[in-house]
Amino acid sequence: MIDIQSQLDTRRVDIKKVGVKTICYPITLLDKANNRQHTVATVNMYVNLPHRFKGTHMSRFIEILNRFHGQIDLNSVHNILEEMKKRLQAEAAHIEISFPYFLRKIYDSTVLQACRYECQMHGSLKNTDNLELQFIVPISLPVNLQRLASLPYSLGHWGNAVVQVRFRQFVWIEDLIMLVERCILDAQQQNNGSNQDTILSVEGLTGTISEKLLTQREIKWYSVAVENFGEGYSTFAATESGQR
Repeated sequence: MIDIQSQLDTRRVDIKKVGVKTICYPITLLDKANNRQHTVATVNMYVNLPHRFKGTHMSRFIEILNRFHGQIDLNSVHNILEEMKKRLQAEAAHIEISFPYFLRKIYDSTVLQACRYECQMHGSLKNTDNLELQFIVPISLPVNLQRLASLPYSLGHWGNAVVQVRFRQFVWIEDLIMLVERCILDAQQQNNGSNQDTILSVEGLTGTISEKLLTQREIKWYSVAVENFGEGYSTFAATESGQR
């Protein structure tokens, strides 16, 4: 049978993205407290297809993923990208892994002990590889501030902090989450007793989180976006470090 996908293409059109997406797949994460954490991820895998090829073998993406079954974590992303680039003869390879991360909370009896945080890893490899981690930290008003704002207790979800980081060296996911949560708690305590209009501000929280991330030597680059949910609209503020 003729291998159509590997034949030369004379149209000289580079395909920027070709691959597979929304793969539901089990992965293993490093967990500071419990060594490892098992979760289920949604995976997108794609490559930059050189103009000389008509197409690529989509089944190879799945073969590569299966080869790393049970070994997919922050440390193995580079190996997966190298395998994708080599086997698919691509100029660049990319992988996106979205997953829930669970962090146990033992200091507050009013919330679930295993809190869920939505995370995404985006790895890319061309000449050098880059790994970016995004995580979302929910922001909820404590009971006393909900009373101050005349909110029913069930509507305490004020907004989200969305943080993206690139590393110089390894960082625990839970340490990053807790760093952001401490910034949120400090802001809440500083505003305790303020009037309703100044309970929290997206600008103030964004600046506080950014200032704290700037002191972390392990972090090469970061971006921060804080969103406050409103009635029919949301307000937000965003910033990022200068070196990407």
